[in-house]
Amino acid sequence: MPDAYSSLILPDVRLMVQEEDRHGLTEFCRVLHPAVIANILEELEPREVWAILDHADLRLRVEIFEYINLRRQTEMVAELDKRRLSELLEEMSPDDRVDLLSRMPHDRVQDLLPLIAQAERNDIRRLLSYEEHSAGSIMTTEYASLPADITVNQALQRLREQAPNSETIYYIYILNSARRLEGLISLRELILARPESVLSDIMQRDVIRMRVDEDREDVVQELARYNFIAMPLVDTEDRLVGIVTHDDALDVVQEEATEDAYRQGAVEPLRDDYEDTPMLTILWKRGIWLLVLSVVALMTAGVADIYAQSTAEGGARASEAPPGLTSALIFLFIPLVMASGGNAGSQSATLFIRMFALQPADAAVPGMEYHVDRDLILREFAIAASMGAVLGAMDFLFVWLWFDKGVDRAAVVGLTVFLIVILGTTAGTMLPILFRRMGMDPAIMSNPLIAAIVDVLGIVIFYEVAMALL
Repeated sequence: MPDAYSSLILPDVRLMVQEEDRHGLTEFCRVLHPAVIANILEELEPREVWAILDHADLRLRVEIFEYINLRRQTEMVAELDKRRLSELLEEMSPDDRVDLLSRMPHDRVQDLLPLIAQAERNDIRRLLSYEEHSAGSIMTTEYASLPADITVNQALQRLREQAPNSETIYYIYILNSARRLEGLISLRELILARPESVLSDIMQRDVIRMRVDEDREDVVQELARYNFIAMPLVDTEDRLVGIVTHDDALDVVQEEATEDAYRQGAVEPLRDDYEDTPMLTILWKRGIWLLVLSVVALMTAGVADIYAQSTAEGGARASEAPPGLTSALIFLFIPLVMASGGNAGSQSATLFIRMFALQPADAAVPGMEYHVDRDLILREFAIAASMGAVLGAMDFLFVWLWFDKGVDRAAVVGLTVFLIVILGTTAGTMLPILFRRMGMDPAIMSNPLIAAIVDVLGIVIFYEVAMALL
């Protein structure tokens, strides 16, 4: 979702591409921050993006490319020839490079590896071998290291040589000849130390470290606990293999928080942002949970049906039973209808509130925010209609065949579920958007509040449909 600044520049960038304005495109790549450029480029076709990036030198091109989201990166590299792609991969930071390669077809990765320098090739194979949620999957191998037997003066000279290829040089790790971690010294300590001092005399020897095969969440927690900028990772023989930096840790925290929020809203975690995820994928990740929850609600209705029949046969409450088919039907299937609408609304609210939290809207260009919200609403309506149709059909068959309530009453339940899912999804979509447009926190529209609104309207819909059809 482009911000106002990006949207104002975008038409000029497109014009420069059309006119092949080499000077303008070179200045565009050079003057703006790479993150701003990446945000603008995400609105363009891959062909246009490469036409722009070709006007930046390789290092700047890679820096901009790494700010583009992963799904978009995957689309862009699909159009690159092997030579240009191998050059790009060699220059990328190890963790970003591996994230991209993990999204690419296995055959293409194998074709690319021979074109990449031996050192980077070995690094890629090692990083790809780690489990997805292990510390090794998020580490980088670009760290600063020095031996213990050199002076501060010599250390600073070597550090100048390592700096261009290190992700961070604030922490310098002291290694022996077997690359085992012996100590740590910060850049601040190194600068303040006497030039003739030997590193072994001033380094910290008791270095906090973690194993490369540990869970990445554990590493992030330790990083936060000690307020480190980076956490060293070692193998079983205590050899330093990489570091997890604070920016990668923040990405993990955000990803894990998003997964937890989705699961609490009965949605399987999305691999990409909501806007970048195909509609069929969202249907599956939401629909599977709605089906499970609907089956549970049907079991509730089954229990209620059994007790209602037992009570009627015993005559204990026969005179108090609600008159007519409509009341009896609503009594049995209220849990099913309420659960369907409330769960659908909670899913939509969770997805939208989390999307707004991850991508806060800046002051938008007049009219742009309206069009974006309209597209999102239409997309959610299509998803709601699809899920409602599937759930309604399933509930129709259950009520007709399992509960043996007849086709007419089964149709009432099926149609009500279809309508209530659309209503719930609409409420879960519209209310967070409305609060956001009013400048309020969308999270105010909590799932229990949406469920309560849907419950009230759901009973009205159930009665109206039942009275109309029965």
